[in-house]
Amino acid sequence: MALPALPIPQSFAAVAETLRARRSIRRFLPTPVPRETIVELLELAARAPSGSNVQPWKVYALAGEARAALSAALQTQFGQDVREKREYDYYPAEWTQPWLSRRRKLGFALYDLLGITKGDKARMKEQTGRNFLFFDAPVGLVFTMDRHLAQGMFLDYGIFIGHLIAAAQARGLASCVQTAFSDYPDTIRRQLGISENEQVVGGLALGLPDPDAPENRLVTERETVDAFTTFRGF
Repeated sequence: MALPALPIPQSFAAVAETLRARRSIRRFLPTPVPRETIVELLELAARAPSGSNVQPWKVYALAGEARAALSAALQTQFGQDVREKREYDYYPAEWTQPWLSRRRKLGFALYDLLGITKGDKARMKEQTGRNFLFFDAPVGLVFTMDRHLAQGMFLDYGIFIGHLIAAAQARGLASCVQTAFSDYPDTIRRQLGISENEQVVGGLALGLPDPDAPENRLVTERETVDAFTTFRGF
């Protein structure tokens, strides 16, 4: 016997529309975002659940000269192929299926929009380096977490960042999560005066999307629910 359908609150439609519209933006307009807006978004993000309400997140919000100075330092390190000890392994040491195919499909789609041909390593590196410019976004966020906390709290941190980018989307702003920043913790600590006790988790570009940028037309596919979910007892 089929169960009766649950009533759908009006607020659900707005949340669903926000989540479906969100995508990673890789070129932004220079339009400034007021500090008050960043505070508003971070207050909403901080409503994310965390184990025992520990709230492991710490955020450095950068704009203007502060953002430009960090970007310049990171671009120098990246351009000179200066490697720093990564804070943690984000990607696997060896790719297997189906994840390898998904990663390649994304890369090929992005490069195709940008007119980057296979084997053009110079332009590929240039595009990767744009991470450290926050993709020209007027606001860059750097996330850290105290080293005394266990890596299991990355789960809480992910929920926090998810809340943040959803709130930004609903506010009319675009974003791009950037784990590439965890590859240059020494430079980030030096530029921002961050203690060695803080682990660099990643970064986030935030601002208004450039509507004319071809890379912003990239819309990634998602697996169906049936492909990743096992239902039992329904």
